[in-house]
Amino acid sequence: MPEERLERVGVLDNEIQAGLVDAILVDRGVPHIMQTYHDSAYDGIFQTQKGWGVILAPLAFREQILTVLEEIKRQSQA
Repeated sequence: MPEERLERVGVLDNEIQAGLVDAILVDRGVPHIMQTYHDSAYDGIFQTQKGWGVILAPLAFREQILTVLEEIKRQSQA
C-alpha cells in the first residue's frame, strides 16, 4: 500500500485545541500529524501571527477532521 501524501487540512488556534483534536482523531483512528509553528529560535512569534499550528493528513480524511475541528471551535465559543 503506497503512502498517501499529507496535506494541510486545518489551522489550530492553541495548544489545548490541538490536544483535544489530536485525542479525538487518535480515538477514531484517523491518520494525522499535528505540526506546531513554534520555533525556539524565534520564541514562538509565528504562533501569535498564524495560530498554534496545523493538522496534516491524507485528503481522504479532510471532511472528518474539519468536522471535529469546527465542533471543538464552536464549543469553545459557547
